[in-house]
Amino acid sequence: MTVDREQVLRSAAALLTRKSTATMDEVARAAGISRATLHRHFAGRDALVRALESLGIAECEAALAAARTDEGPAAEAVRRLVREMEPSAGLLAFLYTENQLFEGEEQNEGWARIDAALTELFRRGQEGGEFRIDLTPVWLTEALYGLLASGAWAVAEGRVARNDFTHMIVELLLGGALRREEP
Repeated sequence: MTVDREQVLRSAAALLTRKSTATMDEVARAAGISRATLHRHFAGRDALVRALESLGIAECEAALAAARTDEGPAAEAVRRLVREMEPSAGLLAFLYTENQLFEGEEQNEGWARIDAALTELFRRGQEGGEFRIDLTPVWLTEALYGLLASGAWAVAEGRVARNDFTHMIVELLLGGALRREEP
């Protein structure tokens, strides 16, 4: 039987977004394969998490490209981006909690590229007068990551309707980021 590595990764992502402490046995069961087969593809949990990281980076970069973040008003670009990132939000929520992915020299260059693109989007919004200038673009980037993760968890727990995901994230982020006219 040929095992589709991407299908195994997607099954692992789906499980780990619901249960971040799942064992390799549970991941194998969720993917419909034996633990031995899982270990032939991923030597251990760290290798699996690193493969999920690569998948998450690829999905974020695809969302950035699809959202055309360098086109039109920055606020509209943020709306497009959140909509494009929604399908990957659960995976991102899991990765967001995996601290070893973001520490030291082992950090994947993909995250740095994504961070730079998001920071540039918020900087563009500030320079265009759309976003507040008292919040740094780096902070707005971190806030977006946090809201995406929180939104994914809320949807997974049934506390928020999936159809409200994009609206609630964008409105909270931009409602706090939009520049207010001085009275």
